[in-house]
Amino acid sequence: MCGITGIFDTRGKRDIDRAVLHRMNESQHHRGPVEGGVHVEPGLGLGHRRLSIIDLSTGQQPLYNEDGSVCVVFNGEIYNYQELIPELLALGHRFHTRSDTEVIVHAWEAWGEACVERFRGMFAFALWDRNRDTLFLARDRLGVKPLYYALLDDGSFLFGSELKSLLAHGGLRREIDPCAVEEYFALGYVAEPRAIFKQARKLPPAHTLLLRRGQPLGEPREYWDVRFTLDNPISDEDACEELTARLKESIRLRMISEVPLGAFLSGGVDSSAVVALMAGLSDSPVNTCSIGFSDPAFNESEFARRVADRYQTNHHLDIVESDDFDLIDTLARLYDEPYADSSAIPTYRVCQLARKHVTVALSGDGGDESFGGYRRYRLHLMEEKMRAALPLGLRRPLFGALGALYPKADWAPRMFRAKTTFEGMARTSVEAYLHSISILRAPMREQLFSARFKSALGGYDVSEVFARHAARAGTDDPLALIQYLDLKTYLVGDINTKVDRASMAHSLEVREPLMDHELVEWLATLDSTRKIRGQEGKFLLKKAMEPLLPDDVLYRPKMGFAVPLARWFRGPLKQRVQESILGARLADSGWFNRDYLQHLVSAHNNGSRDYSASIWTLLMFEAFLRNVMEAGEPA
Repeated sequence: MCGITGIFDTRGKRDIDRAVLHRMNESQHHRGPVEGGVHVEPGLGLGHRRLSIIDLSTGQQPLYNEDGSVCVVFNGEIYNYQELIPELLALGHRFHTRSDTEVIVHAWEAWGEACVERFRGMFAFALWDRNRDTLFLARDRLGVKPLYYALLDDGSFLFGSELKSLLAHGGLRREIDPCAVEEYFALGYVAEPRAIFKQARKLPPAHTLLLRRGQPLGEPREYWDVRFTLDNPISDEDACEELTARLKESIRLRMISEVPLGAFLSGGVDSSAVVALMAGLSDSPVNTCSIGFSDPAFNESEFARRVADRYQTNHHLDIVESDDFDLIDTLARLYDEPYADSSAIPTYRVCQLARKHVTVALSGDGGDESFGGYRRYRLHLMEEKMRAALPLGLRRPLFGALGALYPKADWAPRMFRAKTTFEGMARTSVEAYLHSISILRAPMREQLFSARFKSALGGYDVSEVFARHAARAGTDDPLALIQYLDLKTYLVGDINTKVDRASMAHSLEVREPLMDHELVEWLATLDSTRKIRGQEGKFLLKKAMEPLLPDDVLYRPKMGFAVPLARWFRGPLKQRVQESILGARLADSGWFNRDYLQHLVSAHNNGSRDYSASIWTLLMFEAFLRNVMEAGEPA
């Protein structure tokens, strides 16, 4: 795992300032503390920070082809590189290293832009071909590895693994995109391809970007998408057998390493399945790492311990105090953009723990999206049955009125909390799903934002993100549609972003066997009843793992990686909330309705409402303004 960055002159061959390139590269030192390298020639500069995982002695970057005309900087892993080497050798290419990075160089020479279609892995890379006067950028299919870019007013094109490397250049304007703010307060992150700054963009997952000197910057090109065909006639028994075989292969590929390797073990189904299969593939005990919480309501470390004991792993457990909220400013600096998933705190801590024992850790991320594990999926399917019974023309006015009139009863038993359901019934399937997952739903954002900010939005609404993806989903199956939406939005913008920044902060490489694209493609051929059957999510995964894991791990209620926000904001963080949300920084932006901010804080403090998620989202936005916007230009 590494950090990449670079500068490309799209208009000519002006000299690249080495000091600026070095500063951009060193801003990502945490991503690759082992060594750094740069390549500079007229009109081009490439930078790389290395965390050595494979080919420790000769895998330095930038890495070149035989005559030095092709150069690459690469972040990630190509898991099938050993299969590609013989094929490239047969085509006449010569290898000087044993690294997966060199495969990229020769694959480009052999197959051009289509090279990415041959790679199985997580990656973001930039490749320079001097003979073609071409810069080629690519990102993996599921967006595990990040890649930001920006075209400056003077024609300089910047790119980097993290937004901070672009900021370190000094030429990127810190001008916030109001549309990105709208997305953030709805989703808790800024959705691809947008970035928080107007000049910057994220390269979307499964896309490439080709730049030729003297030509206008084109649009990214998509090279892969998942299709939910749901047409696989396989039986449950055979599906369990094939799933186990596919998981073993995916995990085996991700266990290739020349440095200490282990796994996260939360005690949930996904990470427990990964550890159980790793144990069967390893000649030595697997290293496992878990975080426990002093508050038993948030602690599932006992279930992790049961799995660790069953497979006799080298288990490492850290107990984190439930009031572990000192990371707010650290996270704001780490993520560069506003980011509101509070589970970033325990994720940061488990990465910190893991790095004491291993350099590479396998995770269970991606399982909920592909196997149908989220509780919200089951709730959505229940609502879909009701929506199917009445046409939208009747539902919208009827349930719209009920939703507006019904009180928001956070204090009441769940069966009486019908406001969200009524609001969802008044919407289309896609609108309802967005409504259900939004942190501040549309009516709340309407009250949150000032008239000045709404004017700056120009009518833009986050629903455009979901409508765009839904139009390309290629399925009207209720579960498959929202799985597709999550693969395009939540998995990339929230889960992968969280794990990448938290792990790279500690120079830890995290690998994702449940996000193997071939596995995701196969799962998309299975009928949705293989994911959710009755009220049981992850049906197929759990059935396949029954011989390997105890029932109380497989079939217990999902807990998640949560922190006690509601209690924090009424207790130890009460004063900080007052100062941050009702202070001058948010007020001076002119974007927020102060009366509504006061309502959020007051109603939460007196216990009449649970606004903890909204307050955390505002708290992290204020921390972003303070730690990134006001950080000033680099020295």
